[in-house]
Amino acid sequence: MADSVTTPRGMRDFLPAEKARREHALRVIREVYSAHGFDEIETPAMENSERLYGGLGGDNEKLAFAVMRRALSADDLAMAAASGDPLALADLGLRFDLTVPLARFYATHRGQLPPVFRSIHIGPVWRAERPQKGRYRQFVQCDIDIIGETSTIAEGELFAATSATLEALGLSGCTIRLNDRRVLSGILRGWGIPVEHSGRALITLDKLDKIGADKVAEELRELGITRADVASDIAALAAADWDTVRAAPDWLDPTAAAHLLALHAAFPDIQLQFDPTLVRGMGYYTGTIFEIAHPKMGYSLGGGGRYDGMIGRFLGEDVPACGFSIGFERIVDLITLPDDQRSRAVVLVHDADVSVTTLLALKRSLIARGDRVRLERRVKNMRALLDRAALEGFDVFSNVTSGSGDASTLEFRSLR
Repeated sequence: MADSVTTPRGMRDFLPAEKARREHALRVIREVYSAHGFDEIETPAMENSERLYGGLGGDNEKLAFAVMRRALSADDLAMAAASGDPLALADLGLRFDLTVPLARFYATHRGQLPPVFRSIHIGPVWRAERPQKGRYRQFVQCDIDIIGETSTIAEGELFAATSATLEALGLSGCTIRLNDRRVLSGILRGWGIPVEHSGRALITLDKLDKIGADKVAEELRELGITRADVASDIAALAAADWDTVRAAPDWLDPTAAAHLLALHAAFPDIQLQFDPTLVRGMGYYTGTIFEIAHPKMGYSLGGGGRYDGMIGRFLGEDVPACGFSIGFERIVDLITLPDDQRSRAVVLVHDADVSVTTLLALKRSLIARGDRVRLERRVKNMRALLDRAALEGFDVFSNVTSGSGDASTLEFRSLR
């Protein structure tokens, strides 16, 4: 028996109907982002390894696919083995997100860009994930970023563009959960968690919605917390709202609180929910962080935050930056291709004796009317042919015989 022919683990093929839905979603995303004043850029699939593995990408750096240098010698292999660092053999790597490449792009082209640059950045990224439901080794990211703006207008524009995009895709009722890394730092300080354990503590807090306050408290105690009522603290944090921010509790950084309240006041039309337990895993965030929540989904539909320190790693001076990424692979499974955006898709079923000239003339005339047209030779099992055509997005069919005239004389019948 021949071996099954499959894609690499964690990577996928897309059949025509799936591809059409994905392209529809990308078209809507690009159109709405562009209408909000963002400009699309493109960066290479690979970046130099010293940039990808320079500490900017947090834990995702550990999931990057490294590309080995060409013409490696035996000495190169021996030196890498002696150092215990396999990355010594790599000079390139596949990008694991779009933010690090954007930071490099801005540093490269700053002189040709406006003082406040609004970018659309869409493309595939690669991570050496353990493949499972919803996690792939190759997937598409759709990012918008604003570089060079320090005020709340940056977050506000990102919120407005993202909310409008989700509405255009048919995903209404979304809420943006909002927090700030400085708030999280204040919470950890209040609990007395040493700085060296802060990363582990945040990972634990991030599991709150999965394991509950008691389990989170139990794991935090393993990091040295002695407070008996830490579970109550966590439950109170989960119940916090905008009144909590206004009350200015001890753990709430004043600068972060002012920024959050300014956002809430400035954008009343956007559903913003303060959530001090929100933790985003990327270590480059320096201020506000946010995620998209949908009332019918048990998972985030995207997220982002401020990363004011990243670009400075390339330029030697800090540049304010803020970005929002839609979870494309999640939302594309939630949407359908609207009927009013489809052209009519026609299957012309023809007998073997119909001339090529007749068939092509009929096809050209239907295409000129805006239809999508496919020619199919008549077969014995017509039901199977038409069922397959319907699955591939075709709406109607018409029989073409040797006596057929022009397109106006054809009779169309539904495939649905």
